Amino acid sequence: MPVKNRFSELLPEITAWRRDLHAHPEILFETHRTSAIVADKLKEFGCDEIATGIGRTGVVAVIEGKANTSGKVIGLRADMDALPIHEQTGLPYKSTIDGAMHACGHDGHTAMLLGAAKYLAETRNFDGTVVVIFQPAEEGGGGGKEMCDDGLMERWGIQEVYGMHNWPGKPVGSFAIRPGAFFAAADQFEMVIEGKGGHAAKPHETIDTTVVASQIVIALQTIASRNADPVEQVVVSVTSFETSSKTHNVIPQRVHLRGTVRTLSAATRDLAEKRLSEIAQGIASTFGATADIDYVRGYPVMVNSEDQTAFAAEVAKSVSGDCETAPLVMGGEDFAFMLEERPGAYILVGNGDTASVHHPEYNFDDDAIPAGCSWWSEIVEQRMPAA
Repeated sequence: MPVKNRFSELLPEITAWRRDLHAHPEILFETHRTSAIVADKLKEFGCDEIATGIGRTGVVAVIEGKANTSGKVIGLRADMDALPIHEQTGLPYKSTIDGAMHACGHDGHTAMLLGAAKYLAETRNFDGTVVVIFQPAEEGGGGGKEMCDDGLMERWGIQEVYGMHNWPGKPVGSFAIRPGAFFAAADQFEMVIEGKGGHAAKPHETIDTTVVASQIVIALQTIASRNADPVEQVVVSVTSFETSSKTHNVIPQRVHLRGTVRTLSAATRDLAEKRLSEIAQGIASTFGATADIDYVRGYPVMVNSEDQTAFAAEVAKSVSGDCETAPLVMGGEDFAFMLEERPGAYILVGNGDTASVHHPEYNFDDDAIPAGCSWWSEIVEQRMPAA
């Protein structure tokens, strides 16, 4: 590992940062304590410029290399926010905030990028400029888009951008990546089926929304099985089915459905949205009911650039000795917004045999810190080598 010794020395310090962040999780854009700690540490490291309030509570810092003859500017991004989950790990540094938890490892991502920033500010062994980006609200808030909308890429002249996520089930410190579409577009829908309620003993006098909605739930699965090209990926999940009546003998007037649609191409995304509405409204109409649909597009498909992905994989190999081809992921990731604005790559770093992300017993493995810090640092030093 090219900078393993330095990050081994820094490991206790970075681990302490990470565990403090873990004990004080903050959700969405409410990362006020986290953002303040990040900004203070970047100032302590001697970064050349520090900006706060980017994308509401995001933090950006600039580190200049020993030289700047290359004119290159590279962005490195970590997410800072936690999830609204009650932690069940029992760890000494477990969450002190009831109903909030770092269940996705963003505490680890933030700590690793801080470690890389400290090293890069110490050594400055590169020719160009590094912009370190600490982003709020990855977990559903679209903080990456907010930062881009605030002029992140233009203000600091970022030319390429790189991100990382820990991955349970992969050996600690190992890497995996893939070019092209990587993480899925993640859309949400809500649907209200309106019929005619009545007595359960007189179904013929009603328009039974429970039956109508049940037919819709089943039929929506034909988007994947009969509408989309079989080689394309699409997942339609109805995750909530709520009737307006909660008693045994009343047929409900309405049913409220909620769910998600996940796709890996723009064409399939368009198809899924179109067919979802057509199927729901068509079935509702057949029974004499109506379907009012609210379809909200969320994070776009996250697409890794070919050149930057190949480079990121080579850097990973130099750090850990290997880099696997990652599987397609049907989860969403709002680093996609940054990759829509600039070429770049997103990589997975192994988190060992832990509970899955978004699980109340999940924990980031601190032994992954040296590999993560080294990868970010080597991205800079190999992409912008000092003369």
